[in-house]
Amino acid sequence: MKAIILAAGYATRLYPLTRDFPKPLLVIGDRSILDSLVDQLTQIDGLREIILVSNSRFLAHFRRWSGASPRAIPVRLLDDGSTCNEDRLGALGDLRIALEHAGHDDDVLVSAADNILQFQLTEFVASFQARRACQIGVHRITDPARLRRTGIAVLGEGDRVMEFAEKPREPKTHWAVPPLYIFSRESLPRIRARLLAGGPTDAPGHLIEWLCGEMPVFAHRIQGTILDIGTPESLDAARRSFRRHGRNP
Repeated sequence: MKAIILAAGYATRLYPLTRDFPKPLLVIGDRSILDSLVDQLTQIDGLREIILVSNSRFLAHFRRWSGASPRAIPVRLLDDGSTCNEDRLGALGDLRIALEHAGHDDDVLVSAADNILQFQLTEFVASFQARRACQIGVHRITDPARLRRTGIAVLGEGDRVMEFAEKPREPKTHWAVPPLYIFSRESLPRIRARLLAGGPTDAPGHLIEWLCGEMPVFAHRIQGTILDIGTPESLDAARRSFRRHGRNP
């Protein structure tokens, strides 16, 4: 397995804090957001490489981060060529670049770089390995406003994803889908072809919506929480929580 981390966004909602600094390298507790994710990834048996996609503007920051300490798993940095929010490629544009470098012999775990996962990522991988089919993570949200700002899955027997909608006006379920997926190696040729064909490039949920109509996709019910660091308020709340607990709560 290989892991792809999508870290090429510009985090405009956190300006001026992230105007000249990448959000994934902001420190919460005693670790950066990115280090917390990489710590989880290094626990996955058989993970051979981490591919991180950055924009040109922040690439030097990630190079310094990568060279600051030895890594148990090699990290390959890719530059998507964008220099500002207006010319960004979007999550799916960056995923297309990463998949071009990922090869054809490995399953691929895909994650955004700006969430702190407060559950065992190894359990997510074990669930995929038991099924050997494409998989998404889902967690239960009850706030209607939050549900309208994320992807929503309708689950059937065996937690197969029967429907998926990106930011629906009227969510059909409480199963929210964070940007956390595993694509089987067998699915990658069709996914690459889809990305090359064009279409929406920003929200990765558009790819999941298409994928559910092409092949079986299953959901793993996350046993834990996810801290989405998207606004100054959510960043402050996460830092306060870590100060109270002294570690990842």
